[in-house]
Amino acid sequence: MASIFSRIVTREIPAHIIGEDESYLAFLDINPLREGHTLVIPKQEVDYIFHLEDELLSGLHVFAKKVAKAIEEVIDCERIGMTVIGLEVPHAHVHLIPINGVDDMDFGQMKLSLSSEELADIAKKIKAEYDQLCK
Repeated sequence: MASIFSRIVTREIPAHIIGEDESYLAFLDINPLREGHTLVIPKQEVDYIFHLEDELLSGLHVFAKKVAKAIEEVIDCERIGMTVIGLEVPHAHVHLIPINGVDDMDFGQMKLSLSSEELADIAKKIKAEYDQLCK
């Protein structure tokens, strides 16, 4: 059975997409730690990030870098933190989280409750920056 992320790739499930190319997809986390919290995935479904072929893994990081730059332009933060947990969805992914301190990446804390409209507005702004960076 396809992972929820693979179903987002095929558009069976909607998502607030920020960026995409032939191999990767970036979309907002619907249960974010911070505004702009984004998931970046390879379109190819591989459960564990360290099972990705080297080229796909390195490409994931290069793609994530572009997405992070776009997030920084839109969300007021000191940096974009990146983390890999890999237990919650059986599809390799990284979290890009706007942070001002290390505690901003504590997954044990309460998640933000943003409406679909708020998420759509954030995604639209970040996507516009991402599109500009990719020109």
